[in-house]
This record gives sequence, C-alpha cells and structure tokens, in this order.
Amino acid sequence: MTEPTRIRAQALGEKTTVRVLMNHEMESGQRKDASGKIIPSWYIQEMTVMLNAKVVLTAEFGTSVSKNPYLQFILKGGKAGDKITLSWRDNKGETRSDEASIT
Repeated sequence: MTEPTRIRAQALGEKTTVRVLMNHEMESGQRKDASGKIIPSWYIQEMTVMLNAKVVLTAEFGTSVSKNPYLQFILKGGKAGDKITLSWRDNKGETRSDEASIT
C-alpha cells in the first residue's frame, strides 16, 4: 500500500481551497530499467473528492501525469470541521482513500 495522501483544506469566506499530494509512482510504461526492459505502466486512473460524503470532483488520469501528483482546487462552500475525502484507483486495481477536516 502507498503512503497516505496529504490533504490540506482551508475555508475562506464562501470558498474552500483544497491542496492534495497523492503518493504514487505513476510509471508511464515508456521508461526502461538498467537492463533495458520496459517498466510496466502503473498510474492512477480515477480520483474522486467528496465534501461531507457528497461528490464534488471526479477526475480521470493517464500515463502523462507525473509521480506524486499535486492538485489544488477551490470548492464553493465548506466550513471548518467539514470532511474532505479523496479516493483513487490505479490501473493495477489498488485503491486508497484518505480524509482531512477543513480548517
């Protein structure tokens, strides 16, 4: 299993800024190892963000996304204490879900 996703969410007025750092190797399938063999692709395919169990963002990723993807986005609404949950699934079937409270 990968390391936890770092989630920071800060409410300012009617908007909440969310910053996310997902720990994932994100191999494109185009690099070769020291012996010349192609390293198989391994990347996050789907990501979902929820605010208090309501889906507010979904995204599909591909092989062109860098290692340990960082995202920042602004949500309408959200207040201190509300929960942000981020879940992802990669092309090998691994999944991860992490939560943070809005400050």
